[in-house]
Amino acid sequence: MSHTQLLALDGLSCGHCVKRVKEALEQRSDVEQAEVTQQEARVTGAASASDLIATVEQAGYHATLKNEASSPKPDPLPAQEPQTEALTTESQPAEENLAVHHLLIGGMSCASCVSRVEQALQKVPGVSQARVNLGERSALVLGDAVPSALVSAVDEAGYSAEVIEDEQTRRERQQVNAQQAMRRFSWQAALALIVGVPMMVWGMLGDHMMLNDSNQTLWRALGAVTLAVMALAGGHFYRSAWRSLRHATATMDTLVALGTGAAWIYSMSVALWPAFFPPQARHLYFEASVMIIGLINLGHALEQRARQRASQALERLLDLTPAQACVIIAEGEKPLPLSEIAPGMTLKLVTGDRVPVDGEVSRGEAWLDEAMLTGEALPQSRRPGDKIYAGTLVQDGSLQFTARATGSHTTLARIINLVRQAQSSKPEMGRLADRISAVFVPVVVAIALLSGAVWYVVGPQPQLAYTLVIVTTVLIIACPCALGLATPMSVIAGVGRAAELGVLVRDADALQRASEVDTIVFDKTGTLTRGTPQVSEVLLYSDWDRQQVLQAAAQLELGSGHPLAKAIVVAAPTVSDARVAQFRTIRGKGVSATVADRTLLLGNAALLEEQHIDLRAAQQDIARLAAQGATPVLLADQQQLLGLIALRDQLRPESRAALQRLHQLGYRLIMLTGDHQTTAEAIAAEAGIDEVIAGVLPDGKAQAIAQLQQQGRSVVMVGDGINDAPALAQADVGIAMGGGSDVAVETAAMALMRNDLHCVADALAMANATLRNMRQNLLGAFVYNSLGIPIAAGILYPFTGVLLSPIVAGAAMALSSITVVSNANRLLRFKPAQRQ
Repeated sequence: MSHTQLLALDGLSCGHCVKRVKEALEQRSDVEQAEVTQQEARVTGAASASDLIATVEQAGYHATLKNEASSPKPDPLPAQEPQTEALTTESQPAEENLAVHHLLIGGMSCASCVSRVEQALQKVPGVSQARVNLGERSALVLGDAVPSALVSAVDEAGYSAEVIEDEQTRRERQQVNAQQAMRRFSWQAALALIVGVPMMVWGMLGDHMMLNDSNQTLWRALGAVTLAVMALAGGHFYRSAWRSLRHATATMDTLVALGTGAAWIYSMSVALWPAFFPPQARHLYFEASVMIIGLINLGHALEQRARQRASQALERLLDLTPAQACVIIAEGEKPLPLSEIAPGMTLKLVTGDRVPVDGEVSRGEAWLDEAMLTGEALPQSRRPGDKIYAGTLVQDGSLQFTARATGSHTTLARIINLVRQAQSSKPEMGRLADRISAVFVPVVVAIALLSGAVWYVVGPQPQLAYTLVIVTTVLIIACPCALGLATPMSVIAGVGRAAELGVLVRDADALQRASEVDTIVFDKTGTLTRGTPQVSEVLLYSDWDRQQVLQAAAQLELGSGHPLAKAIVVAAPTVSDARVAQFRTIRGKGVSATVADRTLLLGNAALLEEQHIDLRAAQQDIARLAAQGATPVLLADQQQLLGLIALRDQLRPESRAALQRLHQLGYRLIMLTGDHQTTAEAIAAEAGIDEVIAGVLPDGKAQAIAQLQQQGRSVVMVGDGINDAPALAQADVGIAMGGGSDVAVETAAMALMRNDLHCVADALAMANATLRNMRQNLLGAFVYNSLGIPIAAGILYPFTGVLLSPIVAGAAMALSSITVVSNANRLLRFKPAQRQ
């Protein structure tokens, strides 16, 4: 007998907590309905108080029984497996209880800067985590820190910071900063190159860079001009180096300042006091200082342009939201700015409009293009009662809808927030690069000084001139710009492209782990299958026809909310209005009632055998259907078996093709389910699964994943329900299906924006491509520095008699950064292998 129980709840702090508890309770097969607030839950069903309390505890909260009241209600048919209904994109980040602060950082030039800013932010009271991104010159800080304290910490570290809480404001400010930086670097590069190139050509045409009595005045004048150009075009290098010196640190700008400054000081000293230098040492390097600054500024300008392309995926998501919406009021229609739209308002859409906020269709019908939000290429039909989402496009039709979520609460805003957090994260490979870069600059300075000392002691005449060239070239070529940009640029582009493909990545570590997996484990219900059972077959054993059997069964199950009962009601052509009396639930077996003065039984074989109904005619059919993965529901009166209704959760249309695609990529596929072994094997055989692990509870799923890991396998778990959460957490990478519960989404490292198994293959392909790109960038940066520094130190001079020019070193350093950023941008055009 069903009854209603009232539970006192503790630990719920927001609407998301309420939703989690409600879902957890309603997933139970012995719960029909749960009404949940932050303080209490009113639960209707046959579950005991202790079971309900245990369910709430498993969801992460506390509950006690307040009182108990009874109200008879029919129980549904026994459940096979919990179902889920919540949309994946309605989930919140795992750190939802932590404040998130976005900062724009000024003055960063290399990975050493990243390390210093992160350390400064981590020391601020209340900060849980700080992620600094060199690619975007930004920081994402999690924790209840005071924004002004974050800005002060960055200032004290020698950089500038600005807190930007609004995504649109952040975007506008970054665009302005990027445009200003590009203009500044462009004119600074032009100025330096306009002065430096003629000087360099003049020196190459003759021995004009040697000081003699006839050109002393000219070179002193050029020295003054060079200093002015260095101050105008390269002043930012020297100011940054001075700030670093004051904080007892060194960055890329320190190397540039030291190299160009040393070259100018040496040259000007020769021009002012030539008598102090032997004739063969009176070589001038004014053109080198100017050219190095010009080339590095040119590299920064090109790099800035390439970095802007890396954020295009996220910018396209931001562009999906219109600036205003058409609101229906008593007087008619009125356009309102998006910021003034509130939940409950009725809005109008016509062909060509973009949906401004999340809502529910109340009138009309239209076809919506949801490709940018879900990756689904085909337009989707939306009718009254359907949900629509901000950013989608009305391709055809018109409708009215009620706003349900606005501003930062829309699905699109949450996706953008997830993408932003993921782009700010670092994989383990990136953290290794940061640790190397943190000590790289001091090591380079030491190498430059040591190389200079060796050349001064054992080098050819003039030792002082050769020493200066060696020190300057090593300092310039060793700038760790490429090393610092290698991983963040790949992450920015990879995560953005993944979002376009309908895959939300929680952090960059998930990409690295996903690129190393060899086994994929699938939940069955709602993942491989539709998650909604359907009537697949109706068998008759009396003079009743198909329609009569379905009508009678639907009459018995009309008031039930169980998925199996709903499937029967939907399949019935009509449901008669005959009065149902003496309704009774036989727990775990089915129901009985009197319909039109005739007592009927509906349930499993155990129920009918208990009532001494002869089942011999249906035995073979029952065995066959069970082997096919179907659930047989039997209908009988008090004398005989009337019919059998076969209910089956069908495979998703794309399941076979998607699994075949994963097979071709070399993954081992396993199905993990709470179903009976026979049923599970039938589904697995149809889908093309390699191995079946059946009859496991939620905790057992996590243990099964752990056992696979103990066998040396790296495992991806794909699931959608609350019961999958432990396994998603245990796996190396958890992937939550679109339509999955909030708990599943929060536990998973990746979330799919639609119910399509092809997205799993897309996600793994994207992870492999991103990590491959990251390795290419890191390898290129390491090879560049590993080869560049020895060559700059003169290791080839004994064999070739040629030293690397500081100007060539500056060009190579700028080119290395441009190469890394351009290579990362290739991910924006990545396309997964064609679906079969």
